[in-house]
Amino acid sequence: MVTFRPAKDLAKAAHFTLSNMRPYYEQYSVDWDEAQIEQMTQELVNLDILFEEKLVGVVRLSFDIEECWLRDLQVDQSYQNRGIGSIAIAETERLAKEHGSHILKLKVFKNSPAVYLYKRQGFGLTSEDDRFYYMSRAVC
Repeated sequence: MVTFRPAKDLAKAAHFTLSNMRPYYEQYSVDWDEAQIEQMTQELVNLDILFEEKLVGVVRLSFDIEECWLRDLQVDQSYQNRGIGSIAIAETERLAKEHGSHILKLKVFKNSPAVYLYKRQGFGLTSEDDRFYYMSRAVC
């Protein structure tokens, strides 16, 4: 069973991000550490992802007038490919509706396997640059 709660430890959440994103940061010469990630994410809506009551990841959101941005979705590598990411996207959509958002948006490294998750979840490509796909979908 997957549940969510407001993140209790942003340093731990930053660890999930750095651990999962390290290959992309190295490839693109992004020199971030856990303290920088923690600092950058303090103003976001940070939710712990729990699987059978064990902390296994984080989802981070931000909202503007009509949009909900999925800023980060990280699941511990040993818990990936169990549907947790899809459940986190469903929770994101629920929160977006609650906030009055009509569009979910995100950006993802082009070579990330998460691209396939987002496509399966109905996200379409809106633009791209040398590193990222920018994707969105309507809130249903």
